[in-house]
Amino acid sequence: MFNQLLCISRPINQWLAIKSMMAKLLMTPSLVILFISALILLPWLIPRLRLKRVLSTFGTIILVIYLSATLPFTVAIANKGLVTFIPPDPGNKVDAIVILGRGEQLRYSRVKVAARLWEMGRAPLIFASGVGDGEEIVEQLKEEGIPDKALAEEHCSRTTKENALFTASILQNQGIKQILLVTDPPHMLRSILTFKSAGFEVIPHSSPVPSALVQSRKAMLVFYEYMGLVSYGLHGHFLPSDVNQQDHQQFASIKSRDN
Repeated sequence: MFNQLLCISRPINQWLAIKSMMAKLLMTPSLVILFISALILLPWLIPRLRLKRVLSTFGTIILVIYLSATLPFTVAIANKGLVTFIPPDPGNKVDAIVILGRGEQLRYSRVKVAARLWEMGRAPLIFASGVGDGEEIVEQLKEEGIPDKALAEEHCSRTTKENALFTASILQNQGIKQILLVTDPPHMLRSILTFKSAGFEVIPHSSPVPSALVQSRKAMLVFYEYMGLVSYGLHGHFLPSDVNQQDHQQFASIKSRDN
C-alpha cells in the first residue's frame, strides 16, 4: 500500500532544483540574450584583459546556439531523436491506463487521450500520477464522463522516477502489471524506461503537445529530456528497482529526520 508519508518531509531533489533554475532563466529569452551580450561586449571594456577575444568568441558561439536551439526546425529534429525508438501502440487491452502529470498546460490533452482510451475499452482503470496533477486530472476525467470507480491517483510524486515507484507501490499490489502509459512524446522514452525498471509492462500512447504552447516551452520540453536521460542513466534509474525496498528506504529516511 502506498505510504502517504512519502508526500512530506522529503529532501530537495537536485535535478528538480537545477530544472527549475534553468526554466526560469531559459524561458526568459531577454535575460539570456542580455547576459550573453554582456559576455561578448564587456571584455572589450577592460583594457588589460588578455582573454577578451576568447571570452567574446565563446559568448558569440553560445548566443548562436541558444537562438538556433529554439527554432522550430531544431526542436523538431531533437524531438525526432527522442521518439524514434518508441514502439507503437499495438492496441491490445491492458490492466490500467497511467497518466503522468506535467503541469497545467499539458494536462488537458492527456486527459482527452486517456478518456478516449478508456471509452474504447482498453483498460478498466485510469490512474493519474504527479504532484499538482493527480487530483486535477481525476477531476477533469470526471468531467469527461469517466465514473469514479474507474479512477485513482497519487499526488505526491515530483519526478518521473517517483511517478514509477509510487504508482507501482499502489497498482502492483492490486495485481496490475501491464499499463498504457500516457504522456507527451518528448517525455515518453524516459518514462518507458523508468516504469519498466519498476516492474511494469509498458505500452506507450503519446498525448500531443498543445499547438498553443509557446516555442520556448516546446524547446525546453525536449532539452530537459536529453538532460533527464543522461541524469537517469548515470544514477542507474533505468535498472530494475525493488519497489518495496525503495518505499521502505524513503520512509525510513523520513522517520530518522523526524526523530
